[in-house]
Amino acid sequence: MTTIRLTMAQALIRFLDQQYVEIDGQELKFVHGVMGIFGHGNVTGIGEALERDPGSLQFIQGKNEQGMAHAAVAFAKQKNRLGIFACTSSIGPGALNMVTAAATATVNRIPALFLPGDTFAGRQPDPVLQQVEHAADYTVSANDAFKPVSKYWDRIVRPEQLMASLPQAMRVLTDPAETGAVTLALPQDVQCEAFDYPAAFFAKRVHPIDRRPMSESARRRAAELIAGKKKPFIIAGGGVHYSLAAQQLQAFAETFRIPVGETQAGKSAMAWDHPLNMGSIGATGSLAANRLAKDADLVICVGTRLSDFTTASKSAFQHPDVHFLQLNVSSLDSVKLGAVPVQADAKLALQGLREDLQAIGYSSAYITEELAQLKREWIAETDRLYALERADGLAQTRVLGEINAFLQPEDVIVCAAGSLPGDLHRLWRAERPKTYHMEYGFSCMGYEIAGAFGVKLAEPGREVYAMVGDGSYLMLHSELVTSLQEGRKITILLFDNHGFQCIHNLQREHGSDGFGNEFRYRSEATGGLTGDLMPIDFAANARSLGANAYTASTLSELRQALERAREQTASSLIHIRVLPGTNTGGYESWWRVDVAEVSASAKVRAAHEQFRGKRSAAKLI
Repeated sequence: MTTIRLTMAQALIRFLDQQYVEIDGQELKFVHGVMGIFGHGNVTGIGEALERDPGSLQFIQGKNEQGMAHAAVAFAKQKNRLGIFACTSSIGPGALNMVTAAATATVNRIPALFLPGDTFAGRQPDPVLQQVEHAADYTVSANDAFKPVSKYWDRIVRPEQLMASLPQAMRVLTDPAETGAVTLALPQDVQCEAFDYPAAFFAKRVHPIDRRPMSESARRRAAELIAGKKKPFIIAGGGVHYSLAAQQLQAFAETFRIPVGETQAGKSAMAWDHPLNMGSIGATGSLAANRLAKDADLVICVGTRLSDFTTASKSAFQHPDVHFLQLNVSSLDSVKLGAVPVQADAKLALQGLREDLQAIGYSSAYITEELAQLKREWIAETDRLYALERADGLAQTRVLGEINAFLQPEDVIVCAAGSLPGDLHRLWRAERPKTYHMEYGFSCMGYEIAGAFGVKLAEPGREVYAMVGDGSYLMLHSELVTSLQEGRKITILLFDNHGFQCIHNLQREHGSDGFGNEFRYRSEATGGLTGDLMPIDFAANARSLGANAYTASTLSELRQALERAREQTASSLIHIRVLPGTNTGGYESWWRVDVAEVSASAKVRAAHEQFRGKRSAAKLI
């Protein structure tokens, strides 16, 4: 047997460089590179391996471990889970900085490989710098924090363990039903230890992503359920994109005249102006979709995890005989809301059910004009919000209307948290698939700019726009520097409304006078954060990092800034001043936020009574 003597880290890098996936007869390189920040826990191990023999893997230097990991997650999401960047860090704080991104990957069902350095397996220098000592279990390190948010976790304490662990890691990363964060904790001494690895271990490996067909019994149950219903409604989730099923979704909806509502992850699966696309569904849903969902006697869920936002905290579906049908590769998701489960690939399931229902001549009972009227009303409402004028400044919805009109159909927007996701979900008019990139499974503040950089890595030929609030920008904008370093242009559209206004609105809607959510100076008079608003020059901050930067307080300034940023070859930031509280509200929807049952405030007590009434109307499935 031919062997190759390599360090564990060298073997790891060589193995990753030979991983490919195959779907529908197309072979694709799976691991594109490694993002990393080096420290004493990985610089002489993985760092040496990448320096001397990276193969075809690209190394990208992160500026914040969480930020670079968000970029890796966004890259994989934009690639429809068919390609990844691994992420490496030192031990201790460097590793822990990636835990949030690991959770983001797992919640969103996105493959992400984390390679944090770990304490010495040999323990000779114990305790090493940055080591967390657990008195009751000395095998515990900071990397154990990855366990709850990883779909696969291992600690490599001997070099030869790679040969057992890496195939398992790849199994999870390439499994559409099980994918998420994979963590391999790498003790820094073991990274540098050598072993005679079989040469065959480094041969090219192609991991087939086989489409899971429906079982005959599931297919029969699903077709019978749909055939017995008059007003079905489709929820299109992220699985529509990941299974490359956008065309099949549209054909299914058209064939049987079934309206479609989109989740945040599913948005852009159908063009916004398609007659059957009723827009967003749930707590951030459109009036058209929410009214149809309320009266639907069957909800056909395609590749969605049915989060509380999608279901309006299980209050969206009010028909007395409503049933749910789940087409999903994940058994976990397929049984939610007491659904009839069809554990299958979305593309194959939609194709198969379309054939079966066509054979019996099925059609929904919707009247075309009924759907068209709902669609017209929502278009008119969106137009109204997009054209909203305020004498005292820019309304957030007006700004979005200008941006939506300016961007080209192939441009990509990226967002994650704050009031923007609700406005974008309801109002944004996406014409083509994969132009709307929203991380809303974890709604992780700080994802936006790093995510835009990751999308640009995945789609270098497209213009990519990060839509971010001032709160999220202050949390994490370090990968703006990485975009400049790598020559990957992104444009940051920073909405400045002086604080965490999304939560400020939520707080006041539930009886508060407003507390701790605006960026104000501490007042000497009250002792609280009730002084003047803090004037922060975000354009100057971005300019100091090397980016182009512009400020817009009027529509003409915004239009000019958008034009100038598009002409640039390097990353830009547009600092847009918007009025607080000018985001959209709910449209016959509810999101459960519990209110204090006992309070000195009459407003809070009244809000609690209102909450109890709405809670009683929600389903307890």
